[in-house]
Amino acid sequence: MHGIELTVRKWSVSQEETLTTELGMSADGEPLHKYAIAATIKNPYAGQFGPSLEPIVAASESLGHEFARRIKAAVGDRAIESYGKACIVGTSGEYDHGNAFITTVFAEPIRAAVGGAKAWIPSTGKRASLGSQIDVPLAHKDALYVRSHYDTYTVAFPDGPAPDEVVIVVALATRGRLQARLGGLKSSEIKGENGLN
Repeated sequence: MHGIELTVRKWSVSQEETLTTELGMSADGEPLHKYAIAATIKNPYAGQFGPSLEPIVAASESLGHEFARRIKAAVGDRAIESYGKACIVGTSGEYDHGNAFITTVFAEPIRAAVGGAKAWIPSTGKRASLGSQIDVPLAHKDALYVRSHYDTYTVAFPDGPAPDEVVIVVALATRGRLQARLGGLKSSEIKGENGLN
């Protein structure tokens, strides 16, 4: 399989705003805003083994640019501090098919869309059927070791993925957890090219 063009069946956007902790403590600062942008895509390798998944990796660059455009539209002027990505592969595909969509080639436009980012984007994935949900991991975009920003955003897809589809998700957050108190590196302490002091 040489060059391919990805076919997106559906885009979806979800968001939430959290004002207090689970036990009712008010936000220590601004509320926590989370966003998830997802694409349900035809899996070009459904039902077949491909010795190389490079065609998906190469095609994912344009997908990353479209995610970046949609991220900016969804988030507006809010600054993003953390992010994550995930894939759900329909049952006619392999887990590696989903991973091929979300490599660095896909991720670079997303890093640019959130104002530049130094840390790798945490990810997860699975094979599943219609009605799936997934917990997308979140971590600070500039330094992985900022404990206050370890979080997840759970998203569900009532009509995806079909057996021959893959759902790709990018999740974002405007801050760390409310009232986070586990110590460690603070977001305000991040600087330098490697995201650390």
